[in-house]
Parts: sequence; C-alpha cells; structure tokens
Amino acid sequence: MSATNFQFENSFAGLPPAFYTHLMPTPLPAPYLVGLSPAAARLIGLEPATLATQEAVDILTGNRLAERSKPLAAVYSGHQFGVWAGQLGDGRAILLGDLATPEGPIELQLKGAGMTPYSRMGDGRAVLRSSIREFLCSEAMHGLGIPTTRALSVVGSDQGIVRESIETAAVVVRMAPTFIRFGSFEHWYYNRKPDELKQLADYVIDRFYPSLRDEENPYAALLEEVTRRTARMIAHWQAVGFMHGVMNSDNMSILGLTLDYGPFGFMDGFDANQICNHSDERGRYSYSNQPQIGHWNCYALAQALLPLIGEVELTQEALDVYQPEFARHIDQLLHAKLGLATTQEGDRELLDGLFAILQANHTDFTIFFRRLSALRAGSSEGDEPLRDLFIDRPAFDKWAEAYRARLRAENSDDAARKLAMDQVNPKYVLRNYMAQLAIEKAQNKDFSEVERLLTLLERPFDEQAENEQYAGFPPDWSSQLSVSCSS
Repeated sequence: MSATNFQFENSFAGLPPAFYTHLMPTPLPAPYLVGLSPAAARLIGLEPATLATQEAVDILTGNRLAERSKPLAAVYSGHQFGVWAGQLGDGRAILLGDLATPEGPIELQLKGAGMTPYSRMGDGRAVLRSSIREFLCSEAMHGLGIPTTRALSVVGSDQGIVRESIETAAVVVRMAPTFIRFGSFEHWYYNRKPDELKQLADYVIDRFYPSLRDEENPYAALLEEVTRRTARMIAHWQAVGFMHGVMNSDNMSILGLTLDYGPFGFMDGFDANQICNHSDERGRYSYSNQPQIGHWNCYALAQALLPLIGEVELTQEALDVYQPEFARHIDQLLHAKLGLATTQEGDRELLDGLFAILQANHTDFTIFFRRLSALRAGSSEGDEPLRDLFIDRPAFDKWAEAYRARLRAENSDDAARKLAMDQVNPKYVLRNYMAQLAIEKAQNKDFSEVERLLTLLERPFDEQAENEQYAGFPPDWSSQLSVSCSS
C-alpha cells in the first residue's frame, strides 16, 4: 500500500448520518513533516519512507484526500470537570476512515485539521506545541506497555494560530481501532434518542466486542468489560506516575485506551496530590484522584446504557467490578515494581510505608524505582544512590530494612530480581522539560530532538548509555512549566 493510496474502509460512516457530519479538512499552507513514528507506520502496513514525500505529507495534513476516504467529524457529548457540558463533538478532529491490519481495523484521525460543526467557539486548529506533546506521549505510552491511542505523524505549518500568544499550526494523525467515547453514548441518552443509543451500542459490540453478543445481556456485559479495562488502564497510569489531566467523560475511550493527550504529565518528585493541568483549579484530576474519577466516569457511561441494560441491579453489578479490578491490578504492578514474586501478609503496610516516605521527601518517582533494583537483600552496602534521594535518610533506612526482610522471606535472588524489575520500572519517561526542549527546537525548524525522543521512548526500559542525560533529575527551570486546556 503506497502512502497516496490508503485502502480506507469507512465503518463508522456506515452508521446513520445523525452520528457525524461529512466534511473536508481545511488545508494548511506549506506543510512540512515534523515527526513520524516508524512503528506506527508499520502497524498500518506502510514503510516510513513512503510517508516522507510531499504528496504523503499533504494527506497527513488534510490538504489532499486519499481516494477511498470519507472524512467526517463525529458528534458526542459529555461531563467536563464533573458538570454536564451538553453537545461537544469532534471540534478539531476529522476521521479519514479505517485500515485493515493483522491486529484488526485501525482508524486514522486528523487532529487540528480545521473547523467542524462541533467546534463551538474554537478555530478547529491545534498548535505545534501541543501536537508534539501528543505525538511523543502517544508513542511513549505504547513503549511503556500502557493501552493508548497511537500517533503516526505530526505535520507543521507557518500559519499563525492565536492562543495566549501567536503560535504556529500543526496536525497530528492519531490512530486507534475507534475513537468512540463514553460521551458518545451520553449524547444519545441525554437527547432521549433510544434508537441511536442502541445502534451505537450494537455497532461497538459487533465490531469490537463480538464475544459479548452471546451474553444473556450484551449491554450489561459491555459495561462490565469497559469498566474492567478502564480500571486496568488507570492502574497502569498510577504505576508509572502518569497524570492525564482532563479525565472528562468525553475523553474516556470505550476500548479502555488512553485518549486525548492534552495537559498530561509524568511525576517528577512524588506528590500524590499533584495537579498537572493548570486549568484544574480544584484538583479534580489530581494523581491521587484518578482511580476514583475513572470509576465516576464508568457511572456516567452506566447511566447512558441503563435504558439498554434495563435493570438497575445488573448495571450496578457491572460497575462493581471496578474497585476490585483496580485493586488487583495495581497490587500486581506494585509487587512487580518492588521485585516481589509472591504476595505475603504485611505487603500492604510495606507499600503504604514506601509511599509515605516518597511523599514526605518528594522523592523522584521514576529514578527511585529504577535505582531500587540495585538494592541487595543481604546488605545495606551500596545503598547510597537510593539513600541520597531522601532528605530523611533514617526513614529510608527503616523502610529498606523492612524491604530487605521481605525479600529474604521469599529467598529473592538479587541478580534475577534486578533483571525483572528493570523490565517494569522505566529508566526514561516523557518529562515535561524533555518535551519542551523538543518543542523549542522544532519552533526553529530543528526536528532532531523530536526524532531523538521518539527513538528513546520506544525503549524506555533499556539502559541506552548514549542517552543517559535523559535519565537524570529534571532541571530546576522545569518546575516553572505549566500546561493547560488552551492548546
């Protein structure tokens, strides 16, 4: 398949016209390629070199339409910061269609391709700054093994875009089996359109959850499966210190994928109450709140699906899987991060004690867990790199003594444990300062840092001695960086 001959199908366009609006992307002048993910390209059967031509760049921008594409913007609604926001929709996203792959269909969506009927007061554009962040984080999350949408490319243009200041425009090509959200169901529920609600649910079940069709109540089974996936996804977020920043119900994927990278962040110094979104004045989407907000959003989806499920009790039973699923999954992930091969009495106290001293000392989350693998079960000799992460060293020593005792209780082998821990505790994450350096270079038409970070973050668990500088502490100026919903 050549880059200019995408073999698009148009599954979502097969739904009735009420679900979307057909429209053409708005061209951008003189587009240029800023970044391209070879791994994402190969996922849809393309060699990266075929996407480097100007003809391909025009397709990735929306300036040129692939022959079989039927571009559209989808309608949905949602709760934003806990408040019903009414109709929303793809205000700056345009779906090109879906491609068949060995892993199943993958949709391609342009983000920043111009105004749609759902843009409200917006201009339908995205800026280079936020587009680079979304591009890099989408692929970084995939590298970490976290369920996520993917990013094929980011294309820039010198066209000015007004935000807090004048910035330049960009378009990200996002990839996912579907971009249907919790808010897609809420839209039909709150507009009292039961036929459309059922059509959407049947489409999702038949296309993405076909095994649920044989369940006694497929709609309850759908809610339960989505609830499970959401709980597991957020457990993964917590385990790597990732903060989404805008967990509105319209930003929650019906497939349990991390969706819509706006004001996200990875934890530097640990603070359970950290808020990564400058617009989140009340801290609704803080790190510590993410698990319960995920559950809240599942309730919002359940409310929308209730007319199809038909019974409040069945609906509640589906929702009740969230908390045990999250607890089970985060427990497994944290045991792996500590190199614990078994579960024993007292493990909860050990974990709680760890997070208490991380909080009290604002210890760097990523660096601590990476260094922890070098701790020896039988001796405190060599603890200095870990101890130096704590202001209160006696508190660390006390915890480390309990941790060593726990390791000895299961006859843990130092070498085997280090190997296992280094496969689950990343050495590299996309810290805000790293993205900022790439953005500043790209604003001067130097895209080398975008490419370098993409390559780095594809292998976050590897040592990569040539990139050691990215594994250190963030510079002091990074604490002044601020991200918000304004991009």
